[in-house]
Amino acid sequence: MANLPLQETLIREIASLPDERKEEVLAFVRFLKIGLADEDTLRQRFETALNKARARSLEKGITEQDIQAEIRAVRSGQ
Repeated sequence: MANLPLQETLIREIASLPDERKEEVLAFVRFLKIGLADEDTLRQRFETALNKARARSLEKGITEQDIQAEIRAVRSGQ
């Protein structure tokens, strides 16, 4: 296996993992890619994610008070 190109070796290794571990690998790769992004790209991704979250909360009727109540419940161990 030492003669295989790195990309092919990675693909073979990932292919041998159970599906739930593949999801973890994907999440980790995405995490690593975030570190490579420039500040403008990171800001844009953040704003896009925030806008999606705000739209989803409107769609589901989730209020700021609902969010604060959920945070309080989690922090108090409920």
